Amino acid sequence: MKLDGIDLRIIKELQQDGSLSNVELARRVHLSPSPCLARVKALETAGVIQHYVALANPKALGLDLNVFISISLKEQSKQALAAFEERIAEHDEVMECYLMTGDSDYLIRVALADIAALERFIIDQLTPIPGIEKIRTSFTLKQVRYKTALPLPETT
Repeated sequence: MKLDGIDLRIIKELQQDGSLSNVELARRVHLSPSPCLARVKALETAGVIQHYVALANPKALGLDLNVFISISLKEQSKQALAAFEERIAEHDEVMECYLMTGDSDYLIRVALADIAALERFIIDQLTPIPGIEKIRTSFTLKQVRYKTALPLPETT
């Protein structure tokens, strides 16, 4: 799907506030409601807009600890990688999971209440996953930047 300036403005507005009514969105992007809704539906159908969410405040939910965990696997076969990815996806604490380049390490980010919860997560959830060779943790001291809106191309 080729995106024009109006599409990009729609995406920008929805990335900032996914709860906008169609009437308010149309006003912000200078369209009438009917064509605006048609464009939003087209963006959804094309998979440009994947879904809408509410972002919760982790601290308000008692999730004060943000930890990055690097996990090395003993074996880097397709089956081993797929098995690990399937198992790690089962855990709600895991907010993100990336396969890193080079040595087939994974980097995950977990949101937890405290150090005791981290210890339970590592011992009870990670170590039973077959094929893990090494687990390394890094704690965040403070969040300097966090955003969910993707950078959009400039329009002319």
